[in-house]
Amino acid sequence: MKLTSLSELLDREMIRDCVARLARGEDRRDADLLKACYWPDSAFDYGMYSGTFPDYLAWVVPGAEAITNTQHVIAQTVIELDGDKARAESHVVSYHRVDMGPGENGGERDTCIGGRYLDKLEKRDGEWRIAHRTMLYDWFQDWGEAVDWSQGVMGYPFTGPHYTGTAKGDWSEVFFGKRSA
Repeated sequence: MKLTSLSELLDREMIRDCVARLARGEDRRDADLLKACYWPDSAFDYGMYSGTFPDYLAWVVPGAEAITNTQHVIAQTVIELDGDKARAESHVVSYHRVDMGPGENGGERDTCIGGRYLDKLEKRDGEWRIAHRTMLYDWFQDWGEAVDWSQGVMGYPFTGPHYTGTAKGDWSEVFFGKRSA
């Protein structure tokens, strides 16, 4: 595919940035970040749950108490531009630590989903946001009982309180100046 203009290149980068910021917002259950990625009149379909943007926001923020940790990793995004509208397919691998509750099969488990986001995006007043998202699931893996990595990883202790697993809150928020240490 040949790029025809610098503005097309910028549009593609703004779309990729929107998809990445949305993944960050979902991992942090950050309503303001999510609102900046979806149009207020947008809709979504995640297979197990679908609806309007307000439905989505109420579902993701504060999120299920049973899902104690998530990480969405966005891979390649294929974008087809059509003026102020676009279609994008983004591959995603999402990790979820799920508290299954008490009992024989209970406790925290580490799970992983592989799939694709199919996004219809619109550019309004120079800004790209999602107008509709559909999630396609390609695979799911239950990795089993979650490992306690709060004190370190691979046998090595953490050297400070800001590393994942020991920090209160998300240290990257300090890194980006969103909150103080």
